Amino acid sequence: MTLQGMLGKIIGGTQYFHEDGSSDEVTAIQAGPCTVTDIKTLDRDGYVGIQLGFEPIKKSNFPLKGHLKKSGGQSFRYLREVGCDDEGAVSLGDQVNVGIFEVGDKVDVTGTSKGRGFQGGVKRYNFRGGPKTHGQSDRHRAPGSIGAGSTPGRVIKGMRMAGRMGGDRVTVKNLEVVVSDPDRNLIFVKGSVPGSKESLLLIKKSNRKR
Repeated sequence: MTLQGMLGKIIGGTQYFHEDGSSDEVTAIQAGPCTVTDIKTLDRDGYVGIQLGFEPIKKSNFPLKGHLKKSGGQSFRYLREVGCDDEGAVSLGDQVNVGIFEVGDKVDVTGTSKGRGFQGGVKRYNFRGGPKTHGQSDRHRAPGSIGAGSTPGRVIKGMRMAGRMGGDRVTVKNLEVVVSDPDRNLIFVKGSVPGSKESLLLIKKSNRKR
């Protein structure tokens, strides 16, 4: 299989115990099964890619039904594209499961981080806060000075301050595959991944050498 990735969703974090008694903190992911809904070709689209559908749904709009007609007519909650080395390796309607990943493989996992709302500098950027003595009873979580004096006489762009935190597209790279179970559509990766339970993930094979 020449596909470079697939879709999944977070089940939760747990521990995995190896045969020698050692353990790893892992994230359990339901990866697939995904259906090939479209094939991007070099002649028609200018690049090679595979569109995958994940999580079948009953209802859909007419444009989407027309798009998915050639791949079997099943509608999906999520449609995403992944890279592919050979456009002829798969056909419309083919099923893709976690068999494309083996134990020991390195993967990059992309998801949407948990939204934290409007937060201050201490939580958002790990600021230390102000001193707790010398009469400063209300400066424990204050950001401190943000100006730069008479020159340039304004707040520099990109200054770390309070603001919206989380809800961003985040990629965690080079996570090791600890378990790959195609029969149950499960994959365990060492470490944590962005997002909350049931949130969508894009799992790609890592291009890093180490």
